[in-house]
Amino acid sequence: VLTDPVIPCGQILAEHLSVPSVFFLRGLPCGLEFEATQCPSPPSYVPRAFSEHTDRMDFFQRVKNLIFGIPNYFLCDFAFQPYAKLASEFLQRDVTVMDLLHQASIWLIRLDFVLDNPRPLMPNSIAIGGVNCAHKK
Repeated sequence: VLTDPVIPCGQILAEHLSVPSVFFLRGLPCGLEFEATQCPSPPSYVPRAFSEHTDRMDFFQRVKNLIFGIPNYFLCDFAFQPYAKLASEFLQRDVTVMDLLHQASIWLIRLDFVLDNPRPLMPNSIAIGGVNCAHKK
């Protein structure tokens, strides 16, 4: 199943049918793609969204980067709670959204190699770019 993990209904269906799933995404809110793929995302190296930092930060920017990521965990739990409830009812077992995201076979991550900061990727994550570029005449 080719699906977008921002709304995990496709992953719920793939889990129910026991078929592999491929995620195509630009980025998940709260950086869940790092946690779901078990990819290292240290705040001293990977800048958080909307922090306006690069991968070269001084000590105070690293502290700000760490603090920037703390509210994301609470916001994500709140935002994805309806999908966890839906998945638990449909699959008839206790399921969290993170359990669903762990089941992905391949992550196709759209990275703009000019705008995005370098970051580590796991072997099942494939960086693809230029998907939204138009052909030159």
